[in-house]
Amino acid sequence: MNSELQAMVEYMERERGIEKETMLAALEDALLSASKRSNSSSTNLRVEIDRATYNIRAWAKVEVVEQSRNKMEQVSLKKAREKHPDIAIGDLTEVEVDTKDFGRISAQTAKQAILHRIRQAEKERIYAEYKDRAGDVVTGTVRRFDRSDVIVELDRAEAIMPSRERVPTEEYQIGDRIRAFILNIDNAAHGPQIVLSRSHPSFVRRLFELEVSEIADGTVEIKGIAREAGFRTKIAVLSHDEKVDPVGACVGMRGIRVKNIVRELSGEKIDIVRWHDDVKTYVTNALAPARLNKVTVDPSLRAVEVVVDGDQLSLAIGKKGQNARLTAKITGWKIDIQKNEEHIGFEEKVARAVAELASLEGIGDESATNLVQSGFLTLEGILAAELGDLESVEGFTPEIAQQVHDAAGAAYEREHGKIEA
Repeated sequence: MNSELQAMVEYMERERGIEKETMLAALEDALLSASKRSNSSSTNLRVEIDRATYNIRAWAKVEVVEQSRNKMEQVSLKKAREKHPDIAIGDLTEVEVDTKDFGRISAQTAKQAILHRIRQAEKERIYAEYKDRAGDVVTGTVRRFDRSDVIVELDRAEAIMPSRERVPTEEYQIGDRIRAFILNIDNAAHGPQIVLSRSHPSFVRRLFELEVSEIADGTVEIKGIAREAGFRTKIAVLSHDEKVDPVGACVGMRGIRVKNIVRELSGEKIDIVRWHDDVKTYVTNALAPARLNKVTVDPSLRAVEVVVDGDQLSLAIGKKGQNARLTAKITGWKIDIQKNEEHIGFEEKVARAVAELASLEGIGDESATNLVQSGFLTLEGILAAELGDLESVEGFTPEIAQQVHDAAGAAYEREHGKIEA
């Protein structure tokens, strides 16, 4: 029995998950391939490894001749008739070849061929195991870094988490255990590539499906999800059972369910929103806890204008506009949040008037400031004034007054059409 070969096959089957039959078939092909490269006369060779004893045997298909001159291509008639009494000169038959003849084969060539087949078999196994697992959440160990990409060792496979799929607020160390979402499996020429993500919105979706039994059984449905990885996620949910509160189910008793997910996401904030088919109600829910004064929907522009009190503006918009952006993503509508005019102070009104006039071609910041300080706050106010009134504005000359009047007229015409005399 070839105990060394048996030990190698059993080790590869146990540690790498490659089936015994696949391994032995690869070894047979490798030996045959290496033999053909080393000896052109061995083109009709057949190699077989006994599945019980692991002994290697080989046969060559040879021609029956009167007197053999090349044992890899010919066999004498006398020797051939020892096994096949009716055989004749010119017939083909198989004769067993002494496997010691493999000593002529380059050991390195055979080894490389065997390793190539083993790698190929392993690639096929990995692809077969993971090809239908896109969308699953898996756990792996950080093994190394390729620039800013993270190489993660999974169960008998290796995966990559590209830099674009990393969470910008997270740092990873070699040896860290992490969970990630299988984004896709690419069966490339160099082998299957398993691509992971921790920043994709569907990662949060799958975590909720795993954590919340009501989502898993279909009682609660996730209707929408918007995420800025590492900072905040909004998830909209709907219950198909009036007895089940969708938000409460996701939060869990004492918040345990959502806390588990937040912990997995390294502290990322999660807003759980009650979905509604009415846009006004949906937007109101999505912008909570901000209190909204007025919500106006424009279906033609697919836009929603929201008016809030001054003390609610920053809450509704969120840090760096995050709350408004996520609300727009999760609802699919453009969100415009404005402060209630009644709560705009005098200084803010002045600044707004200056900015509006300064944005007009032909007026500029300095002229706009002087106009507002003199009581000219709008285009209509400028057009209603006499040129003499404009010339009285501090710093204005007749030429500047005429330029400002013309600029106001042109802007008004662009907005409202031709001015009537």
